[in-house]
Amino acid sequence: MIRIEKLSLRRGDKLLIDDSSLSIHPGEKIGLIGANGAGKSSLFAMLMGRLLPDGGDLSIPPAWVIAHVAQETPASPRSAVDYVCDGDAALRAAEAMIEQGRAAHDGHLEAEGHQAYADTGGYQAKPRTESLLLGLGFLPRQLAQPVSDFSGGWRMRLNLAQALMARSDLLLLDEPTNHLDLDAIVWLEDWLLRYPGTLICISHDREFLDAVCGAVIHLHGAKLSRYKGGYTDFEEQRAQQLVLQEAAYARQQTQIVHLQSFIDRFKTKARKAKQAQSRFKALEKIARIAPLRAESGFDFSFREPLAAPNPLIVLEDADCGYVEGQPVLHKVSLSIQAGQRIGLLGANGQGKSTLVKTLAATLKPLAGRRQGGRGLQIGYFAQHQLETLDEKASPLLHLVRLSPDTTEQELRNFLGSFAFHGDMATQPIAPLSGGEKARLALALIVWQRPNLLLLDEPTNHLDADTREALTVALAEFEGTLILVSHDRHLLRASAEQFLLVGEGRVQPFDGDLDRYRDWLMEQAARRRTEVSAAGEGKPSGESPDDTGVSSADRKEQRRLEAGERQRLAQARKPLEKRLAALDKRLGVLSEEKKALEARLADESSYSPEKKAELTEMLRRQAELSAELDELELDWMTTQEEIDVINSAS
Repeated sequence: MIRIEKLSLRRGDKLLIDDSSLSIHPGEKIGLIGANGAGKSSLFAMLMGRLLPDGGDLSIPPAWVIAHVAQETPASPRSAVDYVCDGDAALRAAEAMIEQGRAAHDGHLEAEGHQAYADTGGYQAKPRTESLLLGLGFLPRQLAQPVSDFSGGWRMRLNLAQALMARSDLLLLDEPTNHLDLDAIVWLEDWLLRYPGTLICISHDREFLDAVCGAVIHLHGAKLSRYKGGYTDFEEQRAQQLVLQEAAYARQQTQIVHLQSFIDRFKTKARKAKQAQSRFKALEKIARIAPLRAESGFDFSFREPLAAPNPLIVLEDADCGYVEGQPVLHKVSLSIQAGQRIGLLGANGQGKSTLVKTLAATLKPLAGRRQGGRGLQIGYFAQHQLETLDEKASPLLHLVRLSPDTTEQELRNFLGSFAFHGDMATQPIAPLSGGEKARLALALIVWQRPNLLLLDEPTNHLDADTREALTVALAEFEGTLILVSHDRHLLRASAEQFLLVGEGRVQPFDGDLDRYRDWLMEQAARRRTEVSAAGEGKPSGESPDDTGVSSADRKEQRRLEAGERQRLAQARKPLEKRLAALDKRLGVLSEEKKALEARLADESSYSPEKKAELTEMLRRQAELSAELDELELDWMTTQEEIDVINSAS
């Protein structure tokens, strides 16, 4: 069992956890929630032994194996399967014992190694690894690819798979759904429900927490409070608690006023002085109840659109993609009608973002036609929207650029409704958190009064409170909505119909998100069967002599295929060169960021005499994060173009 007794933790001058106690029993699945910056990741660091408490005690059974998701992934030439297999330390130890026995010509040691290998399930390790990778969205052809071939987001999936591969007693997951699409999230939920160890998971995804967790620990006001059930149960219990707290606070204030009034009236009168002194002591002993404070003061709404063209956008036989002649989506025909609320479903890489970019006119159709209605006003939140913001400009300047004729006071009032008050509205946005920048990006969209919202993963940088504010605002939005999101709570509340994007097509999905979950599980079972059949080497049932194709025709076919391969190789070469350059640059910046974060983790960096140096480090950290995100987007686009070429070869 994990025991937390009178635990206290500070980071610099900030008190993160104060005199908190609770227990976590073996096999429990716990959701750890709280506002950004409350100290959740610091608690994880203590669980992993990387931080020591400032007071109290945190104890974990010494024999427990702890697994967590690594934040860095080396650009290794090893295959994805081998990299994920490294998560099973017992398996790798058995393999090392076998190799050691062979090298020393020690048959006894080698035999022990083979026995350990069998005991650890070594002969099932590869199928287990492949199952993890396929469940997390990797394609069968990607399993043998080197780790260095994958982009940052996919490498994080590799790290997650490696953590799941570990034979752990305690699994720590910090926002595991951030790099996953809905398909992979559904699979992960199913896997975690079958996980026999203890799970502690930081997440803002309420449906994920509802599906997986049997209890929630809320870190708020430097206190750890435990609630039974998932996130929805927590909300209900927390609301009841706050109502009771408000009533108790009101009663206590009445009592305090009554006692103070008696003391003030009779403290100078001899006959009543003793009673007044008694009341004064009683007043001092009252354990003061804190006044009720709203969990989040942030909410916003979309302004009413100025026009409502119908249809808003029409796609006719549109081929959507990035490389001429190699579309990601084929012959898409869509008519977006006023008032529609559409959710896009499909795995990552299948073309959801490509479709949204085509609708937003940031990507021209490779073939076919896109026609926008008169008066169309698009509000587009891209998956990497934060990179489009000017780091050196203030929130106010961003808004002035959109509306130079609007008074500064009106713009300030508007920004205030998005929690950009006072100096925060006029200072550069570089030091802001990802959530604050996402809030600004939403504000800029709201200001433009769109009649069509195109939102591609808008919740990636938002905490639970801001996600809820977005959900409420979208429910009241009077225009048309097309939404891509792995947040099912947002999808359920916002979308009235769904389109399935996959295998080069866009088609209606007949059902809700629960039906989509069932469909995904059916598809996953089919893929596992196909991979298993391929591994067994089943014959195709057809030999070259049985095809009925003449020798001359086969020769001509081979000639044409060779020519096509040569053309594709020529198209691929400059892309691969660019990819290598991006890889190199990503490596350099990642190392710089890692070194910088190590310095920021040093408490001495926060001393008053190093304030200027600290400010510069924070500025550089923001610059590096923005440039890394931009490079990763470029990397992903380039890799997608290469994948399109590879799929045609």
